[in-house]
Amino acid sequence: MNATSSASHPLEPVLPAFRNVVRAAVPSAAGFTPEQWWRAEAAVAAALAERPPAVVRQIVLFHRVLNLPALLMRARPFARLSAEDARRVLERLERFPLLAIRRGVWGVRTLAFMAVYTQPEVRERLGYAARPGGWEVRGGVQGPWPERAGAAPPEPHVTALLEEVRQATPGAEEAP
Repeated sequence: MNATSSASHPLEPVLPAFRNVVRAAVPSAAGFTPEQWWRAEAAVAAALAERPPAVVRQIVLFHRVLNLPALLMRARPFARLSAEDARRVLERLERFPLLAIRRGVWGVRTLAFMAVYTQPEVRERLGYAARPGGWEVRGGVQGPWPERAGAAPPEPHVTALLEEVRQATPGAEEAP
């Protein structure tokens, strides 16, 4: 598969709308190269491959549903909105009275974040050091905080604040 191919991608019918969700949720994605878009779409395709077909159909349907508020609010299909207008549509829908619509926004935004933040250069630019192997990759067996299942330790100010709360709260020592 090359940088412009999207054959057999589960979101093939709605890739332009998906890309606009990504650009709306993470504005820096507007500058993605074709290779970065390919990696973004591949990461999402891999995640969706692990989901039941009914879930994938719901996600595709939701991308299509985005056209209705886009047409009503901006007189254009969602895929043709500017990133700013697409963001406004998503923000309005995240406050929609129907829970299913709010969940749909949450779902497509989650996929957008996955598409962007799985990019190696984005993780590097952000200074994100976590790796799929966890602490083992960094040379530790379980890390210094084994009760946090290999998660990075909290920042020093958080540790100090937690200690203050423990000292000020009777019985807090027993709490996890």
